[in-house]
Amino acid sequence: MEKINRRKFFKVIGAGAVTIFFSGCGFSSAEEKIPATESISGGDKMKIVVINSSPHAEDKSTSRFLAQRFIEGAQSAGHEVFTFDAANEDTHPCRGCDVCGMDGACVFKDAIENKLMPKMLEADLLVLVTPLYYFGMSAQLKIVVDRFYSRTTRLNGKKSLLLATAWNTADWTMEALANHYETLVRYMSWQNVGQVLAVGCGYRSAVEGSEFAEQAYKIGASL
Repeated sequence: MEKINRRKFFKVIGAGAVTIFFSGCGFSSAEEKIPATESISGGDKMKIVVINSSPHAEDKSTSRFLAQRFIEGAQSAGHEVFTFDAANEDTHPCRGCDVCGMDGACVFKDAIENKLMPKMLEADLLVLVTPLYYFGMSAQLKIVVDRFYSRTTRLNGKKSLLLATAWNTADWTMEALANHYETLVRYMSWQNVGQVLAVGCGYRSAVEGSEFAEQAYKIGASL
């Protein structure tokens, strides 16, 4: 993957939703635009599902660290968090058999169906967490997303957040991933809480003290 000029890239998508790019994982300052405290939850305690998808160990993964900072922020605000490890659980890709009819049990009685789906159905907020390898979400996360099909209608209308890390720093690095996520948000009628897209974070120490990690924590704490 190429590494080019470090730069700042920040944009806001809609009311209460924030997309954050910084240059080189925390090497520059940027304006903070975090949702106002309790503007997302309305002051109620939320049920949050965080779907990690990095195949790397907890102490090595950059995206898992970003997720952990978000979780710490959300828990500090009193929200309930369930974490699913898509890279290490027993999962199967959707086979398009349509036995579920878009609103029923999947033919695969795996961790997605038995552990994750019940939590997602009762969740207020779904957090998709991924490393960026070839300019899209990880294969492990895509398996989970495709399995949304079995409960499409019942998963509509939730809140969502995207956390992602990448080595590259080009301004187009996260473009395809962000477009995919935004299309998913539109199709599922989700309320986009935001995106933290950590470019220039190819190794753990780069992300640990970065502005991205701080932003992930603040979004969680502001819910």
